[in-house]
Amino acid sequence: MDDYPLLNVFWTMLWFFLWIMWLFLLFKVITDIFRDHELNGWGKAGWLIFCILLPYLGVLVYVIARGKGMGLRDAKQAKDAEARFQEYIRQTAGTQAAASGTPSASDELARLADLKEKGAISEEEFQQAKAKVLA
Repeated sequence: MDDYPLLNVFWTMLWFFLWIMWLFLLFKVITDIFRDHELNGWGKAGWLIFCILLPYLGVLVYVIARGKGMGLRDAKQAKDAEARFQEYIRQTAGTQAAASGTPSASDELARLADLKEKGAISEEEFQQAKAKVLA
């Protein structure tokens, strides 16, 4: 270890980090090539061959030429995934509440507030029932 100075260790770590980051970018570009529905088959094949044969130049040119679209496709994919996730949550929560046959705490509180507004229960009864539901 004495024959490898500290500055060389930092330079080696920097180059290794940059190489790993470039690999991430290469895989990102390749997945974006296949994800783009506006690009025809020959265009995809051309970009893929360009990125494989001249990897550094191919990735650089792809990011410059199609980087904005790549970002938009990423944002759309994230938005669609979030929408599907929210729909799954709504669907699952709805079926579990309906399957158990018991109303949720928010439904029960809304019912109690409605009863209090109509005068069917007093403020004290409302507070007791509310504490019971929230417990």
